[in-house]
Amino acid sequence: MMTRTSTWLYMTARLGAAALGLMLIFQSPMATAADRVSDEFLTGYIASILERDMLWERDSYLLKIVNGVVTITLFEDDQLRREAADKQLRALDGVQEVTIEATNKQLRAIDGVQEVAIEVKSTDTDMPEAVNSFMGVTDAGKVFPTGDLFRSFIADPKQSRFFVSLDNFRSLGEDYTLAAVGFGETFGLYRFFGTREGDGLQLSILAGLFAQFNMDNDSSDLINADYTIGIPATYRYGDNSLRLRLYHQSSHLGDEFLLGANPPDRINLSYEATELIYSYEWREFRVYGGGEYIIHKEPSDLKPLSAHWGIEYRGSTPLVWNGRPIAGVDIKNLEEHEWTNDTSVKVGLEFGNPNPGQRRLILMAEWYKGFDPYGQFYNNKVEYYGLGLSLGF
Repeated sequence: MMTRTSTWLYMTARLGAAALGLMLIFQSPMATAADRVSDEFLTGYIASILERDMLWERDSYLLKIVNGVVTITLFEDDQLRREAADKQLRALDGVQEVTIEATNKQLRAIDGVQEVAIEVKSTDTDMPEAVNSFMGVTDAGKVFPTGDLFRSFIADPKQSRFFVSLDNFRSLGEDYTLAAVGFGETFGLYRFFGTREGDGLQLSILAGLFAQFNMDNDSSDLINADYTIGIPATYRYGDNSLRLRLYHQSSHLGDEFLLGANPPDRINLSYEATELIYSYEWREFRVYGGGEYIIHKEPSDLKPLSAHWGIEYRGSTPLVWNGRPIAGVDIKNLEEHEWTNDTSVKVGLEFGNPNPGQRRLILMAEWYKGFDPYGQFYNNKVEYYGLGLSLGF
């Protein structure tokens, strides 16, 4: 027991030392530009303040942010609105300057102009107007866009990302040190721009590898590796976002694990599933919920339905070494397990640029209790806690 605990503490200390070094790099002067709150984050945050807190109509203004400089164009001048917005927005972290102007006031100043009517409308006509109006997207777009319109989950253990974690792992009455590593990201194929900045519709490829190792063995045996690949369609309209994904997963046991003492009977776990998740953001908080249905599966008696929901917090004010607080609770309920909770909790600090598709580092403490989220062990109850480090690109 002392040997296993010492191994876990030693490996955790090494991971912590590596994380400390990376944090110092991310908070150095060379990283100052990347540490600023991103324009895209500010766009969504400021829009929510204007529309939810100050009750502005969505089509009564245009918002543009470049390098923290906020420019708001009002379609109908209102001195009180301008003063209230200017006072509140200047106090936000990441805002460098605020300019609020009224389009109709400028036009009415022109000699001969009696009245001004302004209509905001896409100039593209290829996409049906009804679709444009309903979804708030245009025909304009970009091939291979950066990032995604649907933010990745903070606490989901099966979120595709680059990460490494060390955990004290317990399953079937046995404790050992588990190292989990993952490789994966979202690669945008095409994005239709929204009628306002930050909104849109995007098609991507999302792929990931999730591997687990038993660090208490001399050879650090590979236990299992899960491979996933899918095509998600993501959509954003203000604080609302949606992800529809069709994906495949296959699981493979490690050779050394199978050749060890008392190896399990191999189960060829492989399936294709559809997933639909809705997300709503309010200031620094986010809630999401949805589910998935397995279309084709092996083994054939695997029950197809599951629910997926959670809550997240992404702070904008740096706490330590320019690191912003970040936390998430992710819960899954599988029909296979009588809808019991599989709960994942992560809390820590995010360094770098918070915007999806930008460079960032996340250091988090993690805890999980429920059925094993990896491979053919999905019917085993597990509990683990530890420290994880992930990178975003």
